[in-house]
Amino acid sequence: MKTIIKLLKGVGKIIIGIILFIVIAGLCYKLFSSAPKPPGELVDVNGTKIHIRAEGSKNNLPTLILEAGANNNTDVFHWVAEGLKQNFRVIRYDREGKWFSESSQEKFTPEFYAKQLHDLLEKNGEKPPYILVGHSMGGPYNQIFRDLYPKEVKGMVFLDSSHPEQWMRLAQNELIPENQINTIRFIEILADMGIMGIYNKISSRKPFKDDLPEECQTNARYMTYHSGKVFNRYLKENEINKNILSRAGKTKSLDSLPVLVFTATEQYREFQKEKYRKQGIDPDKQVELWLNMQQELKNLSTQGKQFIIDSNHGSIITKKENAEIINKEILLMAKGIEKYCIKNTDGINSNF
Repeated sequence: MKTIIKLLKGVGKIIIGIILFIVIAGLCYKLFSSAPKPPGELVDVNGTKIHIRAEGSKNNLPTLILEAGANNNTDVFHWVAEGLKQNFRVIRYDREGKWFSESSQEKFTPEFYAKQLHDLLEKNGEKPPYILVGHSMGGPYNQIFRDLYPKEVKGMVFLDSSHPEQWMRLAQNELIPENQINTIRFIEILADMGIMGIYNKISSRKPFKDDLPEECQTNARYMTYHSGKVFNRYLKENEINKNILSRAGKTKSLDSLPVLVFTATEQYREFQKEKYRKQGIDPDKQVELWLNMQQELKNLSTQGKQFIIDSNHGSIITKKENAEIINKEILLMAKGIEKYCIKNTDGINSNF
């Protein structure tokens, strides 16, 4: 018995020693590692520094505003921006509290982000007209912006966009399943302690094949694990998600606004399909519901067009070949808008 107790004490000391070593290593990481540098500029918007990346020259075509989804940064649009900045003025940015942008202390309303983006564009010297391009939750954020500033928006692009009624009509009824929230909070604490930063340093994960460039993925991992900020913002997005979707859903029509809807064919990975089957849910039926909701986004406008792309929710924009398909259609849309404006102003384009 004494031998067992002695052995347990020895094991306990080893475990405590390992924990102390990890904690000290994390603290050293926080003290001596440099903070990730934003690829764009930080612009002060009513006391909050917002990260913006402005590329391409201003010309007669509308300026593109790229709105990322719930947990993505500006690099997710790498191939879209690279393919279009030769023809367009292209704006990417991080919403407040996300990635390189500071958290705002202002009171949240569903319209807050649209107003903050509008102020950011003005502060950075950008001028309408705009084409709003939104991936995932970026779509509903863009719907609210267009509702508040209809005269400034000349076109919209939905990239496998969220739908205002998706949580009511799909099996998953929230952005983050409730059983994952505590795990994310725990990881947030580990990241703030520097432990996730150490993990990122010693891990040997390789970039996904046919996806974003390795540099973009490496930078995203570094920013994600450098502190708990990204995880904290993801939880905040979860809290405000339903209010954003509800506010976006108030817009029942986009009239004759040019609209492009790009829809991914693969919504669920194999392990997700198996999980649904165990719950008695047909994953193919879920995909069918998603395709129907995407068509409803197209039908918001009498000038809506839908394109089905053989991809998943992420690779619809992170895979270069898919981005090229999207970019081609955006350019055609923009040139059509330009011709329409010139035609209706007798050669004097007052909208540009």
